Amino acid sequence: MPPTAAAGTSPALDSIGSPTLWAVAIGLVLALLALDFALTRRPHEVSMKEALGWSAFYIALPLAFGGWVWAQHGSERGVEYLTGYLVEKSLSVDNLFVFMLLLAAFAVPEVLKQRVLLYGIVGALVLRGIFIALGAAAISRFDFAFLVLGAVLVLTAVKILKDAVSGHDHEVDKDGLRSVRFLRRFMPVTEEYDGPRMLAKLDGRRALTPFAVVVVAVLATDVVFAVDSVPAVYGITSDPFLVFVTNAFALLGLRALYFVLEGAMSKLVHLGYGLAAILAFIGAKLVLHWAHLRWESVPEIPTLASLGVIVGILAVTVVTSLVASNRAERRDAERDSDEPEPVDLTR
Repeated sequence: MPPTAAAGTSPALDSIGSPTLWAVAIGLVLALLALDFALTRRPHEVSMKEALGWSAFYIALPLAFGGWVWAQHGSERGVEYLTGYLVEKSLSVDNLFVFMLLLAAFAVPEVLKQRVLLYGIVGALVLRGIFIALGAAAISRFDFAFLVLGAVLVLTAVKILKDAVSGHDHEVDKDGLRSVRFLRRFMPVTEEYDGPRMLAKLDGRRALTPFAVVVVAVLATDVVFAVDSVPAVYGITSDPFLVFVTNAFALLGLRALYFVLEGAMSKLVHLGYGLAAILAFIGAKLVLHWAHLRWESVPEIPTLASLGVIVGILAVTVVTSLVASNRAERRDAERDSDEPEPVDLTR
């Protein structure tokens, strides 16, 4: 965390983001989005080679930027950036998992998936930009904003944990989604996809296509994830510029990462538990930071220690998920092999 204010006063925001740096960052994001739209102009099925190449690019780019932050602004800001990016990337994987469930529930054709994902990424960037600005304004004026953000994260962690225990996070009822019900109250929806078109004709009336409905459903989930992710990274750094770039870099690579992890996501069976632990930890960190602003004798959790805790949680989550998935696959294989072969009565 940047230097704190005197006890009982509102903390001043200390940011590395000059107007020039903000302009460069926003310009880079817009340029990368324009490139993504150009690449998805003609719908096509994404190959693993293409997905791996773009995923490598979108990992190398933020790491290179992190090296620049470290070199230009010191190790403290460098650790804040890398920790924030790791948290946002972890949460974006959960975001991606929900996108997968939605795309499966709406039976989105393979050639249209990347365009749906791109709309979801643009919506997430816009919403998070709004939440980042609101968060910065609140933090600069009211020290209890840290307490509120911490409470939001703890409550979110409890919800994610309940969903993980119940298995609810693996289900999507597309007809029960509020966004879908709202749309269908005002316009009919066609049965078939018509490429990336959002409007079509149904019995002489203008109607929405399933593509439009799934895009709206994805954008609705963006609101929920913005509420989770922005407070999480503010628990790592109070610098609005670092909050923005960590969110942007984590989101920009989602389209390619989707096709890399599409088959592997089912193996991350403990992802919900890991994310709940991370959000609860950062929530507690925010509450301690608020208490430290009020009473300087209250200790804070250093950012470097936070990085170690988050890396440890993610490592445990991945290892235990893979072990549990492999055990489940072996049990299924053994059960199938124990079943007697059907008797052919025609012989």
